[in-house]
Amino acid sequence: MDELKTYIRHVPDFPKPGILFYDITTLLKDPEGFHRAVSAMAEPHRSAAIDVVVGVESRGFILGAAVADRLRAGFAPVRKPGKLPAATRRASYALEYGTDSLELHTDAVSPGQRVLVVDDLLATGGTASATVGLVRGLGAVIVGVQFLIELVALKGRDRLSGENVGVVFSY
Repeated sequence: MDELKTYIRHVPDFPKPGILFYDITTLLKDPEGFHRAVSAMAEPHRSAAIDVVVGVESRGFILGAAVADRLRAGFAPVRKPGKLPAATRRASYALEYGTDSLELHTDAVSPGQRVLVVDDLLATGGTASATVGLVRGLGAVIVGVQFLIELVALKGRDRLSGENVGVVFSY
């Protein structure tokens, strides 16, 4: 699936100098590219009996909802604090400078449900690891953690040790 890389726009110095941003909006706007990307993300999990796909804010909403539809599963969003309207569970995680937090509705998943976590990018693994912790804290079972892109040099997989991590392509 490396040919999908041709759909990704590279934006240097965004959101700050020294960062190379991988913009997937150019993939999302192309019907064939979007279809192929979602298919590649869903296919490894087709026989896994996924109950709920949990998508991480914000591009994980787009990809996760489409993957959930392909798998005939439910969808639940993980959001930044204060964005979900009902009771939530919160997880904080370390950033290079400081911390950040994510929230999931306490009724988003149930004990024993089989969950696939979906996001667009695996970088340092902090966001994904926090999401896995939220889901497990509610008693659900993590079947896999699926990404479109992995930035290998940032070693995000290290923070997801023991998880079934899937990626469509790597940089």
